Amino acid sequence: MEGFEEFFAAHYGPVLHAVGLATGDPQRAEDMTQEAFARAYRRWSGVSAMERPVAWVYVVALNAARRSFRDERLAARADPGTVDREVEGDVTDAVTLRALLAELPPRQRAAVVLRYLADLSVAETADAMGCAEGTVKSAVHAALRHLRADLDEEAVHGP
Repeated sequence: MEGFEEFFAAHYGPVLHAVGLATGDPQRAEDMTQEAFARAYRRWSGVSAMERPVAWVYVVALNAARRSFRDERLAARADPGTVDREVEGDVTDAVTLRALLAELPPRQRAAVVLRYLADLSVAETADAMGCAEGTVKSAVHAALRHLRADLDEEAVHGP
């Protein structure tokens, strides 16, 4: 389709990166990003007419990720022998953005990634996260407060 190839080439990498940071799961991010772009391709005439087609792709990818996480939680509840995976990070000399984001609760991490790394508006972020705009503002505020505290602690005590 005319224009889709250029759209895909320009936006696939940034969307994949942001969804990966938001979910904390690179494989899930790749699956969800590919699915979102496939849906955009199938609906390209309507999606391309939107003011910000890439925002639609973020919404679709994160909604799919949220459904996937929900389905896993429901399956885990149904099987009492299932243990939730814990994310473990390596201790490094330098604090990385990925490590800082990994410490945030999932909702705060998603809000920060979408607002600042994906450059979505508050309304677009709320749509992608399936929540109210006030919830996005609150999550971003709490996340930034947490990140500042971590950075201040790092500055005082070193790596």
